[in-house]
Amino acid sequence: MSADVTLESLTGGHHDVLAELRATSPIAWVPAVDGWVVTTRELAGTVMRDAVTYTVDDPRFSTAQVVGPSMLSLDGEAHARHRDPFAAAYRPAVVMARYADTIVTTARDLVAGIAGDRRAELRRQLAGPLAVAVVALSLGLEDIATNDLLGWYDRIVAAVENVSVGLPIDPSAAEAFAHLSDALASAVTRPDSVLHEAAAQMSQQEMVSNAAVFLFGGIETSEGMTANLLAHLLENPDQLAAVSADRSLIDTAVEESLRLEPAAARVDRYATRDVEVAGQHVRSGDLVIVSLAAANRDPAVYAMPDRFDLSRANARTHLPSPTGRMRASAPSWRGWRPGPR
Repeated sequence: MSADVTLESLTGGHHDVLAELRATSPIAWVPAVDGWVVTTRELAGTVMRDAVTYTVDDPRFSTAQVVGPSMLSLDGEAHARHRDPFAAAYRPAVVMARYADTIVTTARDLVAGIAGDRRAELRRQLAGPLAVAVVALSLGLEDIATNDLLGWYDRIVAAVENVSVGLPIDPSAAEAFAHLSDALASAVTRPDSVLHEAAAQMSQQEMVSNAAVFLFGGIETSEGMTANLLAHLLENPDQLAAVSADRSLIDTAVEESLRLEPAAARVDRYATRDVEVAGQHVRSGDLVIVSLAAANRDPAVYAMPDRFDLSRANARTHLPSPTGRMRASAPSWRGWRPGPR
């Protein structure tokens, strides 16, 4: 089966392909991606917890080649030191205290702007602008024009994609990163910026690298999470009616949506040693792709896993990405074509 898997099939119908792989083995070598694909929830959790055997700290990690080492490309204590200042600032209670009023106002303004049309492209007209506004606000970048931020984003992500397939970094990407670095250096002086707290615990370069992956990942991931939730509710009118009638179901709806379509569909690791996994010989240096999309639809854990179901008692047990709710993820990281790692 795995030899027959193509990039096209993984891109166009990955849930069906992953289900077939999972029915054969919890881990399969897939030549199309030149790596192993983990498809069960149990094995996915094991691999993600074992930073000694499966690492992200590898020179092939193309994101680090463009923006430098960050929470995405480090393991263990180094990962924690880079991640913790940002994670602490985004605990739910902290977010509510700092940004709740602004988030609500921004969301209502965006909805008001499209309500009269009775029709909208909710990802680009609601989910995207809301994500940009909130992430920029938290980092102290709200004075930077949205088009400038997104322009820097496009050039830096393009550079990461080029590196991942052996192409050189375009000079425009270095220019974009320099502009972003200058903006972040200014924002770090603001006491209300997350960067102000982070800068006290890491170097200037470390702060910029982590802020870069957080900014761009936060925008893409949050946009996708919001858009997916809206799509799942609109596609299931009975579930939408339930949430409308009982607002306490909103948290459950968010968790079930994240289970059904994770914010990041895959997590990449590299084996640090030869190891036997579910009867398969994984060699040192092999790429090991943990498919969160497959793990979170494992029928051994979730009954009728392809269904969006607000009554699912174990929806909150879905596997999040290893950096938690703040996982940085560029668009192509969620797919299967060779891209940023």
